[in-house]
Amino acid sequence: MTTEQYLNSSSSGNFFLLAGPCVIEGEQMALDIAEKIYEVTRELDIPFVFKGSYRKANRSRIDSFTGIGDIPALEILAEVKTRYGVPVVTDIHQASEAEIAARYVDILQIPAFLCRQTDLLVAAAETGRMVNIKKGQFLAPESMKFAVDKVRQAGATQVAVTDRGTMFGYGDLVVDVRGIPTMKQQCGCPVIMDITHSLQQPNTAGGVTGGRPDMIETIARAAIAVGADGLFIETHPNPAIAKSDGANMLHLDLLPDLLKRLTVLRQTINAINPM
Repeated sequence: MTTEQYLNSSSSGNFFLLAGPCVIEGEQMALDIAEKIYEVTRELDIPFVFKGSYRKANRSRIDSFTGIGDIPALEILAEVKTRYGVPVVTDIHQASEAEIAARYVDILQIPAFLCRQTDLLVAAAETGRMVNIKKGQFLAPESMKFAVDKVRQAGATQVAVTDRGTMFGYGDLVVDVRGIPTMKQQCGCPVIMDITHSLQQPNTAGGVTGGRPDMIETIARAAIAVGADGLFIETHPNPAIAKSDGANMLHLDLLPDLLKRLTVLRQTINAINPM
């Protein structure tokens, strides 16, 4: 089974989920988060991909946490994959990282700011891994077809695109849900809604990104209602001490009930408009 086939493997027609911490902070932390998500997604028939950045390259300040080391973090991602039998995804920032990361993960994610970087897209495609391209905050949804074309022309057969909001003035983002059906139609691939990063308020507090975690369910419901194939949610057992994106992450204890409500919504949407 390919990764893309796995994402579509829910017997109930449920959405799939990319979820985990923003950055790998340590082995036990990653395994604890993975176990809790695995248990609830298995119960709800949600195909689950564990997410974790092995290194954070895009930081507001030079003293911000970037990671525990590339190979140790990638090895933790591989351990999650082995222990729970789920695919794993991580983001890459330079073409030289693609081949290394591909040894450990199933999906290579292209950050939004880098979605037009041809050499990065081509390098990711050439690994044979699935490529998830985040829509640039500065791009119209229609423009993502060109990024998808690049990776397909470079040999990628499994592609997804992810919306993470659009810049709205300074220090805020807005989600235009029209982009989800637009990208589904024009890109011809699964479309994911990144709930976490669409609620960022960049550099709002002394060089530390703020956020609106109170709006997580609102954005998730809207995405499901207009036909998103998957959701991307960063979660942590204690967002207040998370080393990255704590201001807009979902508390891990809140995830099970949220997923249960979203599953009911997806079932209702499917009944009204069968996929």
